[in-house]
Amino acid sequence: MALSEQERKLLEQLEASLMAEDPKLADTLSGSSSIRIHRRRAALAGLGFIVGVVVLLVGVQVHPAVSVLGFLVMLAAALVGINSWRRVGDDGGGQPSRRPTQGAPRQPTASSQDFMDKLEERWRRRQQGDL
Repeated sequence: MALSEQERKLLEQLEASLMAEDPKLADTLSGSSSIRIHRRRAALAGLGFIVGVVVLLVGVQVHPAVSVLGFLVMLAAALVGINSWRRVGDDGGGQPSRRPTQGAPRQPTASSQDFMDKLEERWRRRQQGDL
């Protein structure tokens, strides 16, 4: 059943308002989500890695230069696959997982600050001979 002209205009207005209010939801509903692209890229990288292993093994029998080529194909496929897989995780509907860096000092919480204060007080009493 075809839509009338008025219904088409109303549908276009609804789509435009959805895009303005929540572009991420509209992108997901439209089917042009980047998650599919990154999943497909990661799957192709997996196949590329397998091809690289096969070329590496064939190169052992044929010529060492072919083995080096196979290793390079494996390396490139692994890098593409890892980057695509990370983007699938980042775009997967949640907040990207961010781990704190090793060198960055963490802000003490109230409970840990109280604990440290108690330890310092005990240390002072012990130094003064109160314990």
